[in-house]
Amino acid sequence: MSVDSDPATLPGTGHEPGSPGHRRVVVALFAAGVATFAQLYSVQAVLPALASGLRVSAAHAALSVSVATGALALSVVGWSSLADRAGRVPVMAASVVTATALGLAVPWSSGLGALLVLRALQGAALGGLPAVAMAYLAEELAAGQVARAAAAYVAGTSLGGLAGRVSSALVADLAGWRWGVAAVAVLGALATAAFCALVPRARGFVPRRGGASGPRLAQRLRAALADPGLLVLYAQGLLLMGGFVTVYNYLGFRLLAPPFSLSQTVVGLLFVVYLAGAASSALAGRLTAHGRLPVLLGATGVFAAGCLLTLAHSLPLVGAGLVLLTAGFFAAHAVASGWVGARAGAGVRAQASALYTFGYYAGSSLLGWLGGLVLGAGGWTGVVVAVVVLAAAAALAAALVLRTGRPAGSMGA
Repeated sequence: MSVDSDPATLPGTGHEPGSPGHRRVVVALFAAGVATFAQLYSVQAVLPALASGLRVSAAHAALSVSVATGALALSVVGWSSLADRAGRVPVMAASVVTATALGLAVPWSSGLGALLVLRALQGAALGGLPAVAMAYLAEELAAGQVARAAAAYVAGTSLGGLAGRVSSALVADLAGWRWGVAAVAVLGALATAAFCALVPRARGFVPRRGGASGPRLAQRLRAALADPGLLVLYAQGLLLMGGFVTVYNYLGFRLLAPPFSLSQTVVGLLFVVYLAGAASSALAGRLTAHGRLPVLLGATGVFAAGCLLTLAHSLPLVGAGLVLLTAGFFAAHAVASGWVGARAGAGVRAQASALYTFGYYAGSSLLGWLGGLVLGAGGWTGVVVAVVVLAAAAALAAALVLRTGRPAGSMGA
């Protein structure tokens, strides 16, 4: 296979289960997931303190999350195109290293404007990892192992989200939101170092070094958009992530106010329920052996049920709802993201992965911000109704369309 060939998995190169290479791939991508989500959502748990410190509204404070996820969404297609030429590993490494450097500057922003600029740049930098992570797994692991490895990566994202939120909240209660976000930046730097040290060189992919051969980016994007099943999988990311981030953005405002009147530390500790996401994503990866669609629909139902429980005026019930919502979301995300890589043909796999990531973070950015407007207009009940509607739309689309395993055109070499 020449270096100008269309990217595809080379025969016989997949790391076998139990091999050192397989373990390094899984652990490295787990660390990358931690680094990405810890930094991306480091400000989410301290939004009330940030809003108070900068004297802005809840919706304006939530822009610090939305601009990062929005910039990430806009950057993923460009990152995936670069990865088709420069290779998966160099792109992922450049992504997390650059984002970590920017993350160390974020806490010292002079005001909301500077904060938003740095967060947008950080989000754009972070886009390189999720844009190609699933394509990397599909190309480097033996057949049948991708779903479980994808679940491990998603577990890393859930633990990263947990560590980022809890660490920032705990430190913020003692020293303010700026030091809370700084602590997470240090955590991200450690996870980034682990990823760079462990990730194996790509064996199942040959970078495209010229633009003359192979289909152009626009053609590959059209192919990745031609399959209705892939479109529905992209929609899963957009709708479910939008609802998930909406709950996590604004639940803290509710719990800090009467009748709960919790402290910032206690609110931050509630994010420990992210452990449910780590467990459920791994479980979902195993259950997909019996069929992806039932697992996806079941996980979405659990997500919606958990959201409804957060309407309770009892803190234990709200906590239980948050556990169910988190477990359901990460299980659904593990299934949908892994399904994209399996369904897309080799020649469009990177673009399909990037489009899923685009939908996922576009949902986080746009729907997560709109949730603040819903909160202002309809209170927490309005937020819950909106999130359940998003989940119902995702489930209906999946049930109607995702019935076959037909892949998108491979755009083969």
